[in-house]
Amino acid sequence: MLTIASLGTDASQGKGQIISNINACVAVQSTVKSTLGPYGGDLLLVDSNGKQTITNDGATVMKLLDIVHPAARILTDIARSQDAEVGDGTTSVVVLAGEILKEVRDLVEQGVSSQTIIKGLRRASGMAVNKVKEIAVDMIESATNEEKKVETLRRLAGTAMNSKLIKRNSDFFTKMVVDAVLSLDQDDLNEKLIGVKKVTGGGLQDSLFVNGVAFKKTFSYAGFEQQPKFFKDPKIVCLNVELELKSEKDNAEVRVEQVSEYQAIVDAEWQIIYNKLEAIYKTGAKVVLSKLPIGDLATQYVPTSRGVSSVLTL
Repeated sequence: MLTIASLGTDASQGKGQIISNINACVAVQSTVKSTLGPYGGDLLLVDSNGKQTITNDGATVMKLLDIVHPAARILTDIARSQDAEVGDGTTSVVVLAGEILKEVRDLVEQGVSSQTIIKGLRRASGMAVNKVKEIAVDMIESATNEEKKVETLRRLAGTAMNSKLIKRNSDFFTKMVVDAVLSLDQDDLNEKLIGVKKVTGGGLQDSLFVNGVAFKKTFSYAGFEQQPKFFKDPKIVCLNVELELKSEKDNAEVRVEQVSEYQAIVDAEWQIIYNKLEAIYKTGAKVVLSKLPIGDLATQYVPTSRGVSSVLTL
């Protein structure tokens, strides 16, 4: 087998290379280790563009670290997988991996073969998993009533928040998180249905949970200030049609012989949009949402003339 490497490539192997790889991983671990736990410190990270980030979140730190060493980049992949699959424990998994590698380094220096070390680690991993399953307790199923179940969920969520910047408001946010999760279909639990909308200004406790659909949009038509901002059980119309007058398409041509014919075409265009607005009114809806443009005619005609309170383009 012929191995080809580019000029200047450093190709090395054996005990020295293994120890070098371990040292690179341990260096990354020592950087992240200081953020572990409820009393972990924050790190100030500055990228090549001078952007500053202050965080103690392991996933964020690993993402922002400019790691070049190929072996050390494995820790980044571990943290990314942990964050994607579990959503927490990224710092712990990196620190744990680093501590295991420290023990492995001592074995390598003593001359133990890498195959023997790998075999032992796999066996130890299986034993650890079995022990965890043996002592694990399903706290949710063991809850005797719904109130205790909710309290257990809040305690579990609070544990995850203890290492975050919002730990000082953990009681406030654990309630919000649990309420959001319980609002989902418990047989599906599609967390992608939970969205976070960021609004500039205010404090942490100005955050709120909306048990429904929230759009980060504002009303911009004239007179919207006088419209209600709260609706209880309204009928909502969701549209995928335009509610505005548009110019003709490219290369469109209409031939008329008299002015009255031109006026008839204009009147027909107006009548089309009036028919749409009248159909919306007959539904009895109080809120109109549309993916396509809503023109000034619709925003004025519908709210003021027909009693529909809010019109919004998504």
